[in-house]
Amino acid sequence: MSDSEKPPRRADTSWFDSLAKDLPLTSEDIAVLRRLKDEVRLSPAQYERFLEQFGHASVEELRRRPCFRGEPFEL
Repeated sequence: MSDSEKPPRRADTSWFDSLAKDLPLTSEDIAVLRRLKDEVRLSPAQYERFLEQFGHASVEELRRRPCFRGEPFEL
């Protein structure tokens, strides 16, 4: 099905509206977010290649990272 044959997508602006309430966003920020939401997403293989550029952390490195401490809680 070509782009011209696809039915128009319904614009969902509620996400942007709620985001703008919580963050100091400019109209330019909102315009960029709206433009980027329709761009092509990465496939799982592309995402894995993207993550590979950061290298792998050893168990020791992960243990040295700061994390939350304290009593566990239940939801």
